[in-house]
Amino acid sequence: MSYRHGLVVGKFYPPHAGHHALIDHAAARCAAVTVVVAPSRRESIPLDLRVRWLEEAHGATPHVRFVGRYDDHPIDYDDPAAWDVHCALFREAAGDAEIDAVFSSEAYGPELARRFDATHVPFDPDRGRVPVSGTAVRADPAAHWSALTPQVRAWFVRRVVVVGAESTGTTTVARALAEWFDTTWVPEYGRELTERKLAALGPAATVYDVTWDEADFVEVAHRQEAAADEAARASGALLICDTDARATEIWEERYLGKSSEKVRAAARWPDLYLLTDHEGVPFEQDGLRDGEHVREWMTGRFRAALAGAPVPVVELAGSLEERLAAARDACTRLLNKGWNLAEPL
Repeated sequence: MSYRHGLVVGKFYPPHAGHHALIDHAAARCAAVTVVVAPSRRESIPLDLRVRWLEEAHGATPHVRFVGRYDDHPIDYDDPAAWDVHCALFREAAGDAEIDAVFSSEAYGPELARRFDATHVPFDPDRGRVPVSGTAVRADPAAHWSALTPQVRAWFVRRVVVVGAESTGTTTVARALAEWFDTTWVPEYGRELTERKLAALGPAATVYDVTWDEADFVEVAHRQEAAADEAARASGALLICDTDARATEIWEERYLGKSSEKVRAAARWPDLYLLTDHEGVPFEQDGLRDGEHVREWMTGRFRAALAGAPVPVVELAGSLEERLAAARDACTRLLNKGWNLAEPL
């Protein structure tokens, strides 16, 4: 090891491949490394999330310690008093152990090292080895997706949920969108549970023999959301979900007459809902469906549940080609909106 205790300071807004390379560079040269994560409160990504993401990404290097501190002081590299304030915060975060090396890719690195009476160790200052920056990622996360770790991607991913009554094409739309946008889609867990319940009843049983209770819908809601969370880590910038916990509320109401608090509590708003209309779509019995007689009611119930939603809701009607075109347009508009993260200090 070249140094006893290295220091890395940054906002990590968000953590990206350049940050990870810098931290790995320091870890390979120091007996101990303290990484101070120091954003301002005005920024869009919470401090605790950034620390958690970095800890997860660098779990294989236990001698690297991550410390989070909010730093709301204005930045002025020409003002010694501003330097004093920031460095006092960094010293407190780093603890009592002497810092003998400061690692950075920024122009402020030499002065920061001087103030710690430490050696400055520059890493990739021209971004030649890892051509990415926090500014570029914030401007267009989708264009820099490969520079983000799975946990960071999951935070940025735009979730699109397709809902609708039975046999209205939700799965067809979800699968087609995932193929079009070269991303991941999340199948319906309730269908998987229906298959298991039906199989447990024996070969003579039909879907009309399957019974449901509140615990089943709680399981469906939680498993559906957990599957979406897991898929978000490996997804592209769009994640397509064939139903969600909010839709499970309506299915619970359909079977049990009301939805339960546990299912309602599992519901989260995605970034976009696509509602498939039942009109003009023939009902196809595949052995797992039992709701042809309530399709009109369910479409209306979905409309009512999504009325006034804080996210866009696009209803898909007409031919399959028309539905897919409308769905693709809605997803493209969602991506084109960008992420609109607050500017750092």
